[in-house]
Amino acid sequence: MTSGIKETRRDRIFLICNYVYVFLAFLIVFYPVAYIVSASISDPKTVASGEMWLWPKGITFDGYQRVFENANIWRGYGNTILYTLVGTVVNLLVTLPAAYALSRRDFVGRGFFTGMFMVTMFFGGGLVPTYLLVKGLGMVDTMWALIIPSAVSIWNIIVSRTFFQSSIPIELQEAAQIDGSTNMHLFVRIVLPLSMPIIAVMALFYGVGNWNSYFSALIYLNDSAKYPLQLILRQILVLQEMGAQGGGAIDASTAAAMNTKAEVAALVKYAVIIVATVPVILIYPFLQRYFVQGVMIGSVKG
Repeated sequence: MTSGIKETRRDRIFLICNYVYVFLAFLIVFYPVAYIVSASISDPKTVASGEMWLWPKGITFDGYQRVFENANIWRGYGNTILYTLVGTVVNLLVTLPAAYALSRRDFVGRGFFTGMFMVTMFFGGGLVPTYLLVKGLGMVDTMWALIIPSAVSIWNIIVSRTFFQSSIPIELQEAAQIDGSTNMHLFVRIVLPLSMPIIAVMALFYGVGNWNSYFSALIYLNDSAKYPLQLILRQILVLQEMGAQGGGAIDASTAAAMNTKAEVAALVKYAVIIVATVPVILIYPFLQRYFVQGVMIGSVKG
C-alpha cells in the first residue's frame, strides 16, 4: 500500500498560480516572436493597417528576396561567422585560464588580482582613449579591432571562477599534484574535461555577444568588405528608411509611391530581424543542456 503526501488547498492554489504565471510569461515571450515571423511574410499593407496581429495574411516572401538578393548579405554572413568563431575562441582562451588561476587557493595574490579585475567593471577609459589605443596598435580596419578590446568579460571570469571552486574537488587537484602533474597538465587534462558545462555557457554568452556586435565594427572598420552581418543589415534598414521618407513638396502619386516604399521598408525590417537571429536560435538547442547546468552554479548540491 503506497502512501502519498496530500496536497492542501494552499498547495493547489500555489500550483495554479504557478501555471498561470508560466503561461503568461510564455505569451509575453511568444507573441513578439510570432508577430515578427508573421510580419516578415505578410502583405505589408495588412501589417501597416493592423489587420495582421498574429497569423500571416497575404503571404509574400518579397522581403526575404530583397534581403538575399543583396550580395553584401552573404559577405556579411561570412565575416560574422569568422569574427564569432575567432572571437569566441580568444574569449575562452583568456577567460578560462584566468578564472582557474583565481580559483586556486595557493595562487599568491589572487585577492589583489580579483580586486583589480573588478575595478574595471566600474571604471573604463572611455571611447576616445580606447580608439586611440586601438589606432596606436595598428588594429584599425582589421578583424582584431573587434576581438582584442573585448577579449574578456570580468563578469564571466567571476562566474567561471565560481564554477571551478564549487565543482572541481580540491582533493582531485592535490592527488594530481602528488602524482607529479604540472599546473598546465592539471588544467588541460583534468580540469577542462570536467568543465564542459561552464565552457558551453561561456561559449554561448561570448558567441551571442560576438554575433550581435555591430558598434565596434561601426567605430573601427572603414572597408565595407570587412563589415559583419549586423552592420550590413543596419545599413539596409537605414537606406530603406531614408528612401521611404523622401522630402519636399509631393503630389498624390508621389505620396502613394513613398507609402509603398515605407511598407516595403517595414517588410524588409522584419525579414532582416529573422535573418540575423535564426543562426543563434538553431545553435542554442545543442547547448541547452550545458546551459541549464551552468546557470545552476552555486546552487545547493545533494
